[in-house]
Amino acid sequence: MKKITDAISKKIAEKLNGKSGHNKGMAAETMAALFLRMKGYKILERRFKTHVGEVDIIALRYGVICFVEVKLRRTHEDAAEAITRINQSRVRRAAELYLMKHTQYSVFESRFDALVIAPGKLPQHLLNAF
Repeated sequence: MKKITDAISKKIAEKLNGKSGHNKGMAAETMAALFLRMKGYKILERRFKTHVGEVDIIALRYGVICFVEVKLRRTHEDAAEAITRINQSRVRRAAELYLMKHTQYSVFESRFDALVIAPGKLPQHLLNAF
């Protein structure tokens, strides 16, 4: 397991090195989706955009639909602090629209998670982050 986690953290650092802000964000979301898949989540949607907001990743595991905000900063703490109330509100509103559009998931328990990423470190998955 240590070899796998070391390889993931190295790959994250490689992907993020020397990219523009937008490209770093896209790479971080790709790494977050891979990380969640390795944890047994089924990725339903990435970058679900609406007129009220966006959800970076929508994933399903064990009957729970997770709306995941991905943040990349220098440290995990900085990334977690970057998830503002305004950001949370936008994710919540977009999640409501997703569930209205995809009624098959409305019976599932829903949760708002965060996946915080710092270069050279493994991602941290924060359950029920907001």
